[in-house]
Amino acid sequence: MSIAEQIQKDMTDAMRARDEQRLSTLRMMKSALKNREIEKRQPLEDSESLQVLSTMIKQRKDSMEQFTKGGRPELAQKEAQEIQLIETYMPKSASTDEIRAVVQATIAEMGAPTMKDMGMVMKASMGKFQASGVRVEGKMVSEIVKEQLSK
Repeated sequence: MSIAEQIQKDMTDAMRARDEQRLSTLRMMKSALKNREIEKRQPLEDSESLQVLSTMIKQRKDSMEQFTKGGRPELAQKEAQEIQLIETYMPKSASTDEIRAVVQATIAEMGAPTMKDMGMVMKASMGKFQASGVRVEGKMVSEIVKEQLSK
């Protein structure tokens, strides 16, 4: 079952359960996927759907940060709940140790790169994560690459 089909099924379940918060978030996810599908002019593959959902999570995190700074904890809490729901459709996220291991392996394969080669190390590391289907946050990978290259 594709991600879009799963979201549609879960929307039906949320309607039956009268879960307004969940239903609202699922509708938002479905419309974002549909908009991307319209832009592309063909059905989305699961990898493209995951990119859309990943973008949604990133937007929610930014909003959460802004709401917290603005003194609106109730809105920040709502964004956090939306993130939790969206993440249920995403593959598992890599831990810091897993990211560090992949970055170290990439650095070892490349020889002895310097800080100037950070872009190449980042690209190779992110490629490995995408190929394995594990979700990572680029900011976290960037920090670990900087840490490893500065040793």
